[in-house]
Amino acid sequence: MSDLSAVPSAVSVSREAPLAAPLSASIPVLSASMSPTAPVSVQVLAQASAPASAPKSTWRSLCSALVVLGLVGPVMAAEAPAASTAAKSATAPTAAKAAKSAKAAKAATSPKAPAAPAAPTSAASAATLPSAADIIATSPAAAWREVDPDNLLIMTLPQGEAYIELAPRFAPRHVDNIRALARGGYWDGLAILRVQDNYVTQWGDPDADDDETGVKGKARPFPAGATAHLPAEFDVPLKGLPLTVLPDPDGWAPRAGHVDGFPVAADPATGRAWMAHCYATVGAGRGNEVDSSTGAELYVVIGHAPRGLDLNITVVGRVLKGMEYLSALPRGTGRLGFYEKAEQRQPITRVTLAAAMPADQRPQLQVMRTDTPTWQALLNARRHRGGWFVHSPEHTEICTASAPVRVRPTDVKVDRQPPRETSR
Repeated sequence: MSDLSAVPSAVSVSREAPLAAPLSASIPVLSASMSPTAPVSVQVLAQASAPASAPKSTWRSLCSALVVLGLVGPVMAAEAPAASTAAKSATAPTAAKAAKSAKAAKAATSPKAPAAPAAPTSAASAATLPSAADIIATSPAAAWREVDPDNLLIMTLPQGEAYIELAPRFAPRHVDNIRALARGGYWDGLAILRVQDNYVTQWGDPDADDDETGVKGKARPFPAGATAHLPAEFDVPLKGLPLTVLPDPDGWAPRAGHVDGFPVAADPATGRAWMAHCYATVGAGRGNEVDSSTGAELYVVIGHAPRGLDLNITVVGRVLKGMEYLSALPRGTGRLGFYEKAEQRQPITRVTLAAAMPADQRPQLQVMRTDTPTWQALLNARRHRGGWFVHSPEHTEICTASAPVRVRPTDVKVDRQPPRETSR
C-alpha cells in the first residue's frame, strides 16, 4: 500500500497514503437525473459560481457575437510565433521608433507573457457582457467534443455512478493498465479505503501487499493484460502539446492552461508539462519508490487543489460527472483518513470501461473544447464578473476555469473531428 498523506515523500492510495475536493463547484455538469433525451436548453447547466446577469436579449446577442468574433482571442500553445522582423528595414532616422515597434510586437507574441483580454474595469461594466451560463447555453455544436468510450470509466457505487475520463496523452502506460484492470473486473467488489477531508478519496484492494503492516499474499491478482510494474509518468514533453495558455499568472508553474479540457501546467525552461492536481483530478497512488504505482490504487482530489503534489505522482484523468458520490462520503477516522474497520469501507459495485458496453448503453458525454473562441469567451465571462458581483476578480486559474461537461443533446450531431476552422 502506498502513502499519499505526507506528500511528496509518499503519495499513494493505500493504507498509508493519497490526495484531495467537490466537482459541482468547479466543473459545470448536467444533473445526474437528467435524461440524455432532454432538449439542449434543459441539458446545459450554468456554472454554479457565476450568477447570471439579465441584460436585454438584444445586447446579449450582440455581446456574444463580439466576444466570439474577436473581442477575445485564444492564447494558443506553449510555442509562440517569432517576433516580427519588420523593424529591421527601418531607416536610421526612424530606428528608435522601429525598435520600439519591434519590441512591442515581440512582447505581444511571446508565450512568456500571454496578454489578458480587454477587460471591463468594474463589475458594473462587466454586467453588459454575456454570462457564462449564456455562453454555454448558446455554444455551437463544434465547441464540444465527444468523450472517447475507450477513455471513459464508469465507477458504480451504491450511491450512484461517477464518470472518469482517462488521459492517455499524459500517462499512456498507466491508462493502458487501468483499461486492462477494468476489462478484467479488478475493482468489482473492492472498496473505497480512505476519505480524508479536504484532500482525497482513495480506493483499491484492502488486502494489497503492504510493507508497513506486513500484509502479504492476500492481494487480488491482476487480470490478464495488466502489469504489476510501470514507470513513473509525472510529466511529458511540452513541445507539440496543444496547450491553450491562460493569460493570468499561476503560482505553481510558469505556464498554465488546458489540453483537451484537462488542467495542465508547464515550464518552458525544462520543456516539460504535466497535469495539475485540481478538484476532481484522478491519480495513481504510489509508495516511496517513484515507480511503485500501477493504477490499481486510485485517488480523486475532493478538496482544495493540492498543487504541491504536481510532478510527484502520476495523474491519469479527471472525474467528469458524479463527484458528489465521491466527495460526500463519511470521512475516515483513522490516520490520514483511512477507515479503521472493514465495515466502514464504502463498497464498489463495479468499475467498467464504456467501450466494453453495448453502443446504445454507453454514456453520451461531451466536454467543451478548450481551443476555440467559445472557450475564450467563457474564460472572459469568468474573469470579468457582473450581475450579483460587486467586485470583479479580473483573474482566472486552471483549477477554477474547468471545462464544462454535458450529456450530448439528442438533436445535435457533433463530428468526432470538428472542422479546423473552429479553432484559432
